[in-house]
Amino acid sequence: MLSERVLTNLVKGIAKQHLDLHPTDEKFFPGPKPGEKYMLYMHVPFCQVLCPYCSFNRYPFRESVARPYFENMRKEMMMLKDLGYDFESLYIGGGTPTIMLDELCKTIDLARDNFNIKEVSSETNPNHLVQPWLNELKGRVQRLSVGVQSFNNDLLKQMDRYHKYGSGEEIFERIGEAVPYFDSLNVDMIFNFPSQTEDILFNDLEKIVECGARQTTFSPLYISSATTRKMVETLGRMDYNREYRYYQILDGVLAGGDHPFFERDTIWTFTRLNEQGEKDVELPFEELQVSYNEYPAIGSGSITHLNGCLYVNSFSLQEYNDAIQAGHMSIMGKSVMAKRDLERYYFLLHLYQLHLDKHAFEREFGEPLELALPIELAFMRANRSFAIDNDDELTLTTKGRYLTLVMYRQFLSGMNNLRDQARAALSGPERELLFGDGEPEIQMVC
Repeated sequence: MLSERVLTNLVKGIAKQHLDLHPTDEKFFPGPKPGEKYMLYMHVPFCQVLCPYCSFNRYPFRESVARPYFENMRKEMMMLKDLGYDFESLYIGGGTPTIMLDELCKTIDLARDNFNIKEVSSETNPNHLVQPWLNELKGRVQRLSVGVQSFNNDLLKQMDRYHKYGSGEEIFERIGEAVPYFDSLNVDMIFNFPSQTEDILFNDLEKIVECGARQTTFSPLYISSATTRKMVETLGRMDYNREYRYYQILDGVLAGGDHPFFERDTIWTFTRLNEQGEKDVELPFEELQVSYNEYPAIGSGSITHLNGCLYVNSFSLQEYNDAIQAGHMSIMGKSVMAKRDLERYYFLLHLYQLHLDKHAFEREFGEPLELALPIELAFMRANRSFAIDNDDELTLTTKGRYLTLVMYRQFLSGMNNLRDQARAALSGPERELLFGDGEPEIQMVC
């Protein structure tokens, strides 16, 4: 699709130009704004299997390394309390946050004891949808997001997940058993794998409808410069020409027709409807950036968004631990976002949520949307992206939802490239562990 290619290249160019990581000697994040509500993101970078498409900071799990890491992350969390932060929500991502159950529970309990946390969300993998994980996480975690990616056994084997996390059939059964333990069990899926056929996608959608999970996300496969080679070797080359067709299929099966199974919450997040065609409960969005405009993030390789800046923690576990032990945070760089970047970010995140309030945009930035982003609006209008486009609001057509997906996919790819810049600073055993020999370096901008 021509519009997809144009938009992909446009957002890629913007991200490359504006998401540059600059060194900083700052030792702590800026303090909270009065009256602002915050969530806290924690990053647990340990996995049993390093998936070929993932660009988040992650390391092969070793208990001797992970246990002191959790201890230091709890110390970093208390630094935020000393800065004056309070949190109403906690999101724990990875990596695999549930890889050390006792340390995770200890960390959640400390957070609840020190902050006014209303709900906890955590990611996990399918092999942890069993006891004792379910009993220990019940009540501690309200929303569990399990990375399934696909129920197809051939795809799971390509991703090296089959032997570690179980077959598609086993994963399906575990989801059904785990559903009652949480306010919401989210099944995180990926579409447009190079070897994924329409039949495989339809089968995945059928399993999602049948498994009983309250929520599902179907994000497109997106990569970074650091993961491209490994992904091509294991999964094959990307084919973006069919991405729109695949999106139409999943969007139509899950939320289309007169009696849909799910309701769209965002362009790729769907919440199950009951027999009366209603939601039983309003659930938080899968993407943490959507629920909160700004948030601090702790742990090695985490990215914080505060005061119009992106702060990146060191990707080196050794540097992270050394910094915390020295009594300060491990900030290794930051990217400063200009006003136009923040306006584009706001535009994207609100379209991601399927609705943009034009008056709220003007209150936020002091100028009308029409004057702030005329080129972006003209492109979307030329492609018939808006179902409602008046003085008050914007909503999206199916084509508009897909083009927003393309923008968000490329924004996330840009964030991955920001991680690549931080990861390039690794040296010695840590770099060898992740890259091996011959991997090209990405230099930081000085």
